[in-house]
Amino acid sequence: MAQALDQVDYDTLDAAKRRFIEAAKRTLTFASAYGTVPASGLGASANAFSFNLAPFIQAGAPELSLTLVPEGLGTADDTRPDDLSEEELRRFWWNIGIKIISCLTNDAATSGMQTLLLGLYLPSSTPETIFTPAFLDGFLDGVVEGCKRVGCVYLSGETPQLKTKMIPGRLDIAGSVFGVMPPGVAPIDSSRLDVGNTIVLVESSGPHENGFTPLRKLAESLPDGYRTKLPSGQEFWEAMNAASYLYTPLVQAVLGEGIRPTAIENITGHGWQKLMRSVKPLRYVIETMLPVPEIFTFVEGHLEGGAETMLSVFNYGAGFAFYTESQQDAERIVILAKEHQLTAVIAGKVEASLSREVVIEPLGVTLEGDSFGIARGV
Repeated sequence: MAQALDQVDYDTLDAAKRRFIEAAKRTLTFASAYGTVPASGLGASANAFSFNLAPFIQAGAPELSLTLVPEGLGTADDTRPDDLSEEELRRFWWNIGIKIISCLTNDAATSGMQTLLLGLYLPSSTPETIFTPAFLDGFLDGVVEGCKRVGCVYLSGETPQLKTKMIPGRLDIAGSVFGVMPPGVAPIDSSRLDVGNTIVLVESSGPHENGFTPLRKLAESLPDGYRTKLPSGQEFWEAMNAASYLYTPLVQAVLGEGIRPTAIENITGHGWQKLMRSVKPLRYVIETMLPVPEIFTFVEGHLEGGAETMLSVFNYGAGFAFYTESQQDAERIVILAKEHQLTAVIAGKVEASLSREVVIEPLGVTLEGDSFGIARGV
């Protein structure tokens, strides 16, 4: 007896791809200072971006400094109750759209890069359960808004059906971005980071994209799960899902003022250990902290380990860090952050040390470099 052909659900996938292409069209002018994408070229296997080299030639820049950053969202899109309304689902997926833009472009911004192009990769095994109206409306609107805020073009993507590789009802959200340094500006690579530098911390909105494994585990133990209310009345899932802050516009404003940070760090996985990412044996002394978002104080009250564990896993209210050679530059960054609707604080200083460590004086916590296995400048 002949067997029915088991094939990919192209009807669902093609309908989703058309929605993604329509979303891409909405972003085509967002990187106009650096180049253009002809709308007629979208939908091809490879879409073209016409790079405008005139500003680089005028600046006498002999070379372009570029980056290509691949990254994945992880499990942030799995952390929600099963009974979300259509409106809540759209809001959830809108924030997830912002989060994938955040984890890609914020990393690129740590070298001073302006993200220009974005590509997404969203595999699933059951696209008919994934690419729902709530997902397509919310997620794509979030991606477009994120691209607008950053100043980049969503150029291409892929939505394969992988029946034997993916859990039914789930998808992976990943992608890559292409970025460039502004004309005449060298990449920020931490090579100038040194004793006496000032540390500026910039606020986060909550977990951003990291720490969701312990957060999911905690939700399983709470009486009302993801619907558990925090003291403010906000539900746990809402605080976890808060749209991440996008720091590229602030970084570009800092560079545009002629300020050249000695280092920039995106505080993500490993928490505040990221402050000592440089391979140099330095002590990072934090004297002043930003307010800690409610979700972190709530989680800290339910998990073992106290502040030290929280600081080793989560951003704990500080999503981004600048290091400057002068106090004046640090003060200017705080002002620029405010102009971008972000709160920043001159948090501390860099000191000489025999090994890497972060000292958080207000909490009496020291994070040792021996427990942090990655380093920039190896």
